[in-house]
Amino acid sequence: MDWLGPEEWQAVRLSLKVAFWATVFSLPPGILVAHLLARGEFAGKQVLNGLVHLPLVLPPVVTGYLLLVGFGPNGPLGAPLSVLGISFAFRWSGAALAAAIMGFPLMVRAIRLSIETVDPKLEQAAATLGASRFWVFATVTLPMILPGILAGAILAFAKAMGEFGATITFVSNIPGQTQTLPSAIYSFLQVPGGEGAALRLVVVSIMIAMTALITSEILARKLSKRIGGGS
Repeated sequence: MDWLGPEEWQAVRLSLKVAFWATVFSLPPGILVAHLLARGEFAGKQVLNGLVHLPLVLPPVVTGYLLLVGFGPNGPLGAPLSVLGISFAFRWSGAALAAAIMGFPLMVRAIRLSIETVDPKLEQAAATLGASRFWVFATVTLPMILPGILAGAILAFAKAMGEFGATITFVSNIPGQTQTLPSAIYSFLQVPGGEGAALRLVVVSIMIAMTALITSEILARKLSKRIGGGS
C-alpha cells in the first residue's frame, strides 16, 4: 500500500497494535465473566451483567471521560499506577484500555452464548468422575466453545479498530502516539485537501474489518467441524 503516506501508515500500525493488545488482555477476563454469567448463580449477577453491557448503551464520550477521571494522573486508579511507572492517559496503552472496555460486551456476549449451548450434563458427568471445576472447564467446556471465543475475540478486535469517542476523550488525538485510524480520518476531514487521505484510510478500515470477519467465519467453521468430528 505505497499509496499511503507516512502519517497514514502510522495510524494504521497504531490501530492494529491497539486492537491486538486490547483483544489479548480482555480475552481471559472475558472468558471468566462469560462463564460466570452463563453458569453462575450468585447475588449481584444482574448487576454484573448490567455493568458488562453498560459501554454499549453509554455514549462513548462518557466512557472516555470516566476513564480519564479514574485513570488520569490524579485519579483514584491512575495515581497509584503512576507510582509504579504505569500510565494510561494520553498514551497508546490508554487507547488500548478504552478499546478493550468498548469491545468487552461484544466479546462476553459471544462467549456466553457459546457456553450456554454446551449441555450441562456433559460437565456434570466429568465432575462426577472426580474432575475439579477448572479441569472440567479446561477439558470439556473450553474445547466446545472455541468457535464462540474466536467470534468474541474477532468482534472485540473489530470494535477496537473502529473505536473513536472513548479513545479521543481519554487519550486525545496525538499523531504517532494516540492517533488511531478513526481519529486520523477525523483529523484529515478537518483540513482542506485532506479528503483524499481520509478516503484512503476509510478503504483500509473496510479492508481490515472485512478480512477479520471473513477469517473469523472460516476459522469458526473449521473449529466447529473439528469439534463435531471428534465428538
